[in-house]
Amino acid sequence: MNQRVRFQQLHQKDEVLFLPNAWDLLSAIVLEQTGFKAIGTTSWGMANAMGFKDGERVGFDDLLSSVAKMVAAVAVPVTVDIESGYGDDVAEVVENVLKVAGLGAAGINIEDSFKRTTGLRDRREHGTWLSRIRSELDKRGFADFFINARIDTYFQLDNPLEETIERAREYAAGGADGIFVPGVSALDDIGEIVRSVDKPLNVMSLPNMTEVAALERIGVKRFSIGNALSDATVSFVERRARAIFETRNTADLYLESRVQTVFQ
Repeated sequence: MNQRVRFQQLHQKDEVLFLPNAWDLLSAIVLEQTGFKAIGTTSWGMANAMGFKDGERVGFDDLLSSVAKMVAAVAVPVTVDIESGYGDDVAEVVENVLKVAGLGAAGINIEDSFKRTTGLRDRREHGTWLSRIRSELDKRGFADFFINARIDTYFQLDNPLEETIERAREYAAGGADGIFVPGVSALDDIGEIVRSVDKPLNVMSLPNMTEVAALERIGVKRFSIGNALSDATVSFVERRARAIFETRNTADLYLESRVQTVFQ
């Protein structure tokens, strides 16, 4: 069974696919060793690790290079956050998605918001883009490649629920395998989206939404950590670095650390 099929099947189980998000090779290896069944990337965390802000400022070739290392190093499916597709037109985005699939990744997240301007792409246009992506993937032997259509309405609209459902239906019709709605946290809204769209729903960890079991009970199929783990890691390093700088004593570094071989 290839990784694409395995990743598809993880969305069909009764239990939520609890998906951590890696930002470099080491974090991907650690997450796999922890026991997670699949790994996503975080564009925010990867950008930070490479010295950039989020928003497609990382070069696409650099993104591919990092993803290739992760895919080669872990034995679980890897899905890739490609933001809005790193392209100005659908042909360029399609080509980029095919490059990601060619690395052995199991899927992508692709969002309907713009990177260089504010706002959302017209939902029918974005549905057409997804249809083109799906068609080309199928033609090239990647029929099981998972397209997770990210909908950014909860970041940009005051009353997003109705528009979210309309977009989710449009994107599902266009060939999306799953729907990703980051920013949503009201359980009533989440339940309404689950009932209204016949595709696995993915939501993201937020300070007021952290319990996987509660989401599982209302039909969510995928729960992403997003950039929260990478942010917490950076914060930990900052606190430890400040402490040893101010005390001129490295003793605290040995209280929680342990040596572990992560590379074979």
